[in-house]
Amino acid sequence: MAGVRPSIENPVLYQEVNCMGTQNILEEMKLHQVQNLVMASSSSVYGNCKEVPFREDMVVDFAISPYAATKKANEVMTHVYHKLFGMHVMMLRFFTVYGPKQRPDLAINKFTRLMSQGKEIPMFGDGTTSRDYTFIDDIVDGIIKSCEYCQKNENVYEIVNLGNSSPISLKEMIQVIAKTLGVEPKIQQLPMQPGDVERTYADISKAKNMIGYEPKTTFEEGIKQFVDWYQNQNK
Repeated sequence: MAGVRPSIENPVLYQEVNCMGTQNILEEMKLHQVQNLVMASSSSVYGNCKEVPFREDMVVDFAISPYAATKKANEVMTHVYHKLFGMHVMMLRFFTVYGPKQRPDLAINKFTRLMSQGKEIPMFGDGTTSRDYTFIDDIVDGIIKSCEYCQKNENVYEIVNLGNSSPISLKEMIQVIAKTLGVEPKIQQLPMQPGDVERTYADISKAKNMIGYEPKTTFEEGIKQFVDWYQNQNK
């Protein structure tokens, strides 16, 4: 179960799906002697860490949403199976993935839809919160490289950031979408939402050194690809 805000509304479901679901996968791996696991964690585990960029060796014991807590729990439980049963595990902390086919409840998709319809867009906070948006093609490249690393190496348990290492503010994100669409955004300013972090910012040096990860898509290029996809879907 993905999403910070919905996890606050239904934390038990998130616990059952994300934690017990992962436990079931690990038990099946043990039963069938499957050794390699590459799994999505999340940048949300960093909470509101003051130091940036976020590094994998930081203490992440202060989650601010049930979703983030389940992802941290997944990292811990997979380490147990790595130690007990020799499983090779790569936990990938994704940073705000976007691109064609993005979920409709996420900001870029939602804002594109509302702006295209000439409607107001909700801006939570003053627009200075920022996210390290990472284009889907770059994330997929990182996943493939992680799978290859798991298969080629022994005694693997690694937590790795997959981000773009270039945070974009909420205001800037709105302006880039508006410019790409050729519209003037109508903004409804609202209070910050519970569970939302102030910023995400990935240190990707480990991913670069370990698996050769190198994000190639700028935010402007990624938004253009998303808008092109969105408009083709809604002709």
